[in-house]
Amino acid sequence: MTKSLTPIARALIAVTGAFVFAAGAHAAGDKATYDQHKATAKSTYETAHKQCDSLSGNAKDICQAEAKAARKKTEATAEAEYKNTPKARYDAAEDIAEADYDVAKERCDDKAGNDKDVCVKEAKAARDKAKADAKAQRETKQARNEAAEDKNKAAYKAEAEKCDALNGDAKTACTNQAKAKYKQ
Repeated sequence: MTKSLTPIARALIAVTGAFVFAAGAHAAGDKATYDQHKATAKSTYETAHKQCDSLSGNAKDICQAEAKAARKKTEATAEAEYKNTPKARYDAAEDIAEADYDVAKERCDDKAGNDKDVCVKEAKAARDKAKADAKAQRETKQARNEAAEDKNKAAYKAEAEKCDALNGDAKTACTNQAKAKYKQ
């Protein structure tokens, strides 16, 4: 379902992409950067929304949906970068999927009958796929983190066992070194 994008949509996508890239360049938890991205998203939205006023009918609805989606994507990405947690990244991915769905649904309004039904089903499928991918990524990352933690504990236990063969200061030094190495 490829559609040609309006100049406004292309501009919004470019601005959103720039914010996504810029957000990655800043340290997580930077409140000033987060606030700046939210403010810029709002002003970009307002400008884009005003440009939609010159349109009418479904073209106007699509334009407004694209403006809202670009704002939502920028804000969600900024929040995920600011919070820097798996849940925040998952929530951002879900918000982005919903924003894309809203735009796709508006595009479907230009169609009628079965074509419209198919268009809406494809939009829902794309949204559901994006959400499922986000969930899988979150769960995969969590499983990897748990596996890394388990490996680290096992390696520490093996190292600590080697220290048991030593006595006195040598044993203490060996144990402290193992604790430092494996962050126990």
